[in-house]
Amino acid sequence: MAVITFVRHGVTDHNLEKRAQGHTPNPLNAEGRAQAQLVAGRLAEEQWDVFISSDLRRARETAEIIAAAIGKPVDCFDPRLREMDRGKIADTTEEERVARWGAAWKELDMGQESHESMRARGIGFIEDIASRYAGQNVLVVTHGYFLGQTLKELMKDESTGGDLRNTSVTKVVCNDGKWAYRLYDCVRHLPQK
Repeated sequence: MAVITFVRHGVTDHNLEKRAQGHTPNPLNAEGRAQAQLVAGRLAEEQWDVFISSDLRRARETAEIIAAAIGKPVDCFDPRLREMDRGKIADTTEEERVARWGAAWKELDMGQESHESMRARGIGFIEDIASRYAGQNVLVVTHGYFLGQTLKELMKDESTGGDLRNTSVTKVVCNDGKWAYRLYDCVRHLPQK
């Protein structure tokens, strides 16, 4: 049986500004670091066999905070876990995109990664991890949109994977070749707003 626990990175200024992040090297903000500390305390209650993170700065920072709390270093910073490549729109807001390329900018080729490519990357990662670390408890730090698209494909359900919250915990388990949620977008470690 494969069990994979996904954690979305902590919040960034880009998140708050609704600025396309993609592969930008932007850091967590103060709130994001505090969120990472809280999820780290929660994750320290479990035993982890394998710990993998996206190599992008905001995920790496989240993972390093978690690593200190769980007493286990990150085994691998894996570029397959990166957020969707946003191409030319990376680091921009909708308002800036409209000002630069016009209201119909979505019809232009902005060099963004396709949903199909991102989903294939996510499923390839899951299949690799599930076979390589069968029977082990795997912790993964990644990005919201990438994870959401991967979950849609994994569960064959387009209604899932939307608007995953920062530092939310989602646990998936595979029994007899069928994936299911054990936990979904859980933020019980965060103060309720």
